Amino acid sequence: MSSVETLGGLQRRLNGSIPQSVLRGEVESRLKRLGRTAKVHGFRPGKVPFKVIEQQYGAQVHQEVLGENLQRFFVEAAQSQKLQVVGYPKFEIKSADLNAPEIEYSATFEVYPEVVTSDVGAESVERITFTLAYADVENTLMTLRKQRTVFEAATRPVQNDDQVKIDFTGTLDGVVFEGGEGKDLTLVLGAGRMLPDFEKGIFGMKSGETKSFEMTFPADYHGTNVAGKKVTFTIVLHSVAAPRLPEVDAEFVKALGVQDGDVSKLKAEIRDNLSREAQRRVQVRNKDNAMEVLLRIGQLEVPRSLLEGEAQNLMQQTLQDLEGRGMKIPKGMQLPVDVFEERAAKRVKLGLILAELVKKYELQAKPDQVKALIQEYAQSYEHPEEVVRWYAEDASRLREVENLVLEDNVVAWVMAGAKVTDKSIELNELMENN
Repeated sequence: MSSVETLGGLQRRLNGSIPQSVLRGEVESRLKRLGRTAKVHGFRPGKVPFKVIEQQYGAQVHQEVLGENLQRFFVEAAQSQKLQVVGYPKFEIKSADLNAPEIEYSATFEVYPEVVTSDVGAESVERITFTLAYADVENTLMTLRKQRTVFEAATRPVQNDDQVKIDFTGTLDGVVFEGGEGKDLTLVLGAGRMLPDFEKGIFGMKSGETKSFEMTFPADYHGTNVAGKKVTFTIVLHSVAAPRLPEVDAEFVKALGVQDGDVSKLKAEIRDNLSREAQRRVQVRNKDNAMEVLLRIGQLEVPRSLLEGEAQNLMQQTLQDLEGRGMKIPKGMQLPVDVFEERAAKRVKLGLILAELVKKYELQAKPDQVKALIQEYAQSYEHPEEVVRWYAEDASRLREVENLVLEDNVVAWVMAGAKVTDKSIELNELMENN
């Protein structure tokens, strides 16, 4: 028999016992199997007396069998008590005599919380909408042209977008300051590489000309010795090159991967790519908005074991991200886990709310939904059928898609039930901060 105590909140303690007869039978069976292969000095393999095997290995085998049966008896007891256990229990042996007829133990653990959700109809949510415009395609085409700009020598005065080669000297109170000198510096004006006031001083100059001007550095400039101060720059302009954009012709189109050089095909490809990326970003924005609604309507206590596990995951992900950016991470380095607890608590809470809503409103991913999403992914690849087959070959890949469909179903449920305000945004805004 077993009993369960409530220790407070989600923490429980299960008290139970294991009959010694169960342990002895398993211990004896294992020792006999061990005796067939054990190597003991003075005996041939398979000929070691059972008593010798028991003396040498009995305590170790008993501990192994006890540990396994603690897990088994706990699971059976938890199931009989209809306990929804979170994580792993902490076991404690209460019996002082491990040879007693009954081995008494306790297991301390947490249970899943009750998730209470309020009426989603009382909540407001913003739904992002987007319609691709003709100008979006043309602007993207212009960006592609600018990326392939050719600069040609010019004799006219410097204008914005020109490429210039300069020497510069900057002085503060007549003395050249740190970082205030440069030789044969090539830059494109308007590209944002230099401060706007510095570039402004170059406008109107001609090749071979020297010019001095004053400017004041921003107060928050990273060079603290000149931040907020007025300095004098002297510029020597060696050359000016004017930008020339490539024509949108067959040669340009072929360079971008459209083999037959058809301009209309390139524009159609740009339109399709923009539509696909815009749709993805709209989905991400709307999902984030819907998840915030779920966090508002869901009330529950977050299990400490899940919180700590998720905080560890976030910490490891952060270290991996830093390594991916080229930072050298010392082996075994750890970050303060408590830094991640707020994010971890939000993610755990959201996961439990999602699970409750999916079960309550039958929002699970349907096979046809999963198939449709995989087909959608596949269309962006040259050989879609290979992508479909790649997903079908691995159950874990299919589960990832199922989780995405499940989230889409939950978002649709929120949007159908909450007070929705539609907000139409333009492509530039949609592409920001993503």
